[in-house]
Amino acid sequence: MSALMDAAEKLSARCDELIGDIITETMVKYATNPLDYARLPHREYLKLGGRFNAETILLGMNPGPWGMAQCGIPFGATNIVTELLGISDIEVFQPRGAHPNRPVIGLEMTRQEVSGTRLWGALSQRYGTVERIFSKVFVVNHCPLLMLDENGRNITPDKLSGQAVTDLMSACDEHLREVVGILSAVKIIGVGKYAEKRALQTFPNHAECGLEISSIWHPSPASPLANRNDGADWRANIFAELP
Repeated sequence: MSALMDAAEKLSARCDELIGDIITETMVKYATNPLDYARLPHREYLKLGGRFNAETILLGMNPGPWGMAQCGIPFGATNIVTELLGISDIEVFQPRGAHPNRPVIGLEMTRQEVSGTRLWGALSQRYGTVERIFSKVFVVNHCPLLMLDENGRNITPDKLSGQAVTDLMSACDEHLREVVGILSAVKIIGVGKYAEKRALQTFPNHAECGLEISSIWHPSPASPLANRNDGADWRANIFAELP
């Protein structure tokens, strides 16, 4: 657990260093770091999930404004965080430079991130208890920054380029390597093709290292695959990859 916390703090510090350059060099107008302002619930998440040394990592891309950006927990729909994970009554601080139309409410946020509800709901359906979930999988986002344009639209890292973004991705890749090493993980499942691509770039010789890398469809409500058959096809897709 302490090793995961140390790794998260190192990534958080590097992200803070890069935010200014990212805003200067790219279309991003607002960038905030949940590993910083939501560090208290994030630490509780690491304490809860990190102690089981799950051998499979579910790798997301970066936060959305209604999930991890509110609570510091990957795919963190707040109802899931408080009711399933049991993480509640923990302060989330106000970030500097937040978009005025995307306020940080914290764990009291009532709007739910659909992707998070679907992902953690599927894990709960598959494994039941929180302890059993974390004995099988650990969920982490490759990039922890929420990045928004002038209108508050979420910008994903695959839409960005430039030296600051290259430096950010390098720091995120290094963090992923650290998490894999800490957990002695044997499989990474990218939540979407972009996350799988980042994992493959981070571990170019993964097969030789005994590391399996695959992906599932992203659970976003914007994805036709995730919505097909009222989500039944998406659940079948993730269940086929989960241990």
